[in-house]
Amino acid sequence: MESAEEKQSAQSRLLIKGGKIVNDDQSFDADIYIEDGIIKQVGTNLVIPGGARTIEARGKLVMPGGIDTHTHMQLPFMGTYAVDDFYSGTKAALAGGTTMIIDFVLDQKGVSLLEAYDKWRGWADPKVCCDYGLHVGVTWWSDQVAKEMETLCAEKGINSFKMFLAYKDVFMLNDDELYESFKRIKELGALGMVHAENGHLIAEKSKEMLKMGISGPEGHEMCRPEEVEAEATQRAITIANQANCPLYIVHVMSKSSADVVSKARREGKVVFGEPIAASLGTDGTHYWNKCWRHAAGHVMGPPLRPDSSTPGYLMDLLANNDLQVTGTDNCTFSADQKALGKDDFRKIPNGVNGVEDRMSVIWEKGVHSGKMDPCRFVAVTSTNAAKIFNIYPQKGRIAVGSDADIVIWDPKESRTISAKTHHQAVDFNIFEGMVCHGVPVYVITNGHVVLDEGQLKVTQGMGRFIPTPCNAEMVYGRVAKRELARMPQKVERDPYTGPVVKIENQDEVPGVKRDENPIVGDTASFAHSRPPTRGGGRNLQDSSFALSGEQFDDKAPRRAQIRTSNPPGGKSSGLW
Repeated sequence: MESAEEKQSAQSRLLIKGGKIVNDDQSFDADIYIEDGIIKQVGTNLVIPGGARTIEARGKLVMPGGIDTHTHMQLPFMGTYAVDDFYSGTKAALAGGTTMIIDFVLDQKGVSLLEAYDKWRGWADPKVCCDYGLHVGVTWWSDQVAKEMETLCAEKGINSFKMFLAYKDVFMLNDDELYESFKRIKELGALGMVHAENGHLIAEKSKEMLKMGISGPEGHEMCRPEEVEAEATQRAITIANQANCPLYIVHVMSKSSADVVSKARREGKVVFGEPIAASLGTDGTHYWNKCWRHAAGHVMGPPLRPDSSTPGYLMDLLANNDLQVTGTDNCTFSADQKALGKDDFRKIPNGVNGVEDRMSVIWEKGVHSGKMDPCRFVAVTSTNAAKIFNIYPQKGRIAVGSDADIVIWDPKESRTISAKTHHQAVDFNIFEGMVCHGVPVYVITNGHVVLDEGQLKVTQGMGRFIPTPCNAEMVYGRVAKRELARMPQKVERDPYTGPVVKIENQDEVPGVKRDENPIVGDTASFAHSRPPTRGGGRNLQDSSFALSGEQFDDKAPRRAQIRTSNPPGGKSSGLW
């Protein structure tokens, strides 16, 4: 008779048979045997214990579960809370093929980072349906913050910190504070992340829009145009580079910002770019929609761009590694919450959906359109994130010993995205009506089948917190050598033994005192520079110019009148 432990083990045994395994670097036909949440065997003709459930995956792609690098579940923001909490948000993630999220600890200025971290863990641990990690937002700077960052890295499983160049007087850091934070992050072997927009300009442009009578959602985009994002992206890269700190630009929303990231990478800077499902799947023309609710439903920061070629452009860069990884910035607010800004776009809570639809949108716009292959799809939806945040190959790969976070994908099936059928708590979907080819038919998290032929079966609190260690190889693999190569070098030379000018009055600015004009004083009288002719007349090559305005003939007597019978051009009296 089987013991309880043997029964439990048998229930956790799973065989995925006949599918095509797709990793970021290769794809091949093989079976997968899973036990106790871990991949135990990969290959053909596997010998496995009895009692395992078999999932037939012939004709399907078997890929690592997605990792959403950027979510804000139940975030307190702009006077309200995001409607998707850690339960509904992670449930929706699993429905779409994402098996891990990385959320943001983001509290107000002056709040202890450790206290904020504990608050987010308290919200998430009882609710998450899938594994999750955390980034920590640095919204103020002090010695206390610097010390707490070390504790977070050493004891709390944090390896990334986010700073804001936007949201003036709320989250924004000044450039000197940003530089200090980058230096600290570099010391800890962590990763600096930046929300790149110019907060000062946005504050001023917002006032201008309202003075012009523009209070609707279109004002949100017009007060923070592309160049405001591109300028802040360049500034963040410059400051991080001076601190030799690796940098991660969150939610790349525009072509110009993406170009800045791409150029920096080609110059050898250690910088990563994260477009999101929204910027890859739709555009900002919706802000001019006549329906206020529709327009407000798309409000996020930075905004979607009205240039309709932006999604395709970002996808091209993502496919070719100019951009590296994808998130969603999932931060959802209902229609009633968005209505807080019905008379002032500045009060519309910023945020859109995406955690459920990211995988399908990227497959549709990337793979189905022919811009990337399935291996690159795996890289940008899972593997690169696992490498950057140092949880690879536990996550982001199908291999023996990796976590059994797997999505079985049917590239031939299609679905239509709609708020009526999605699993998120929000009542609006920015991808409404989009037909996506490529659908998850099975989703497995930690060995548990949670999406089973379209049926979603999740357990609240089943997910785990996944620590993200510092000094990720993909992030810091070349930083140490770069630092040595770029170290300022002192020039060794013999000491100067020559004369040194003596300054009598220390209050005066050092230097040689000169006349007001070193050539000819402004008050100087006119002086001939050439001698007169043999007859005593003026040399015609002699200059008649003086800085004082004096002329050479000022002292000559004036003739009372000069009569000319026929002046040059003829006499004028004949015309009248």
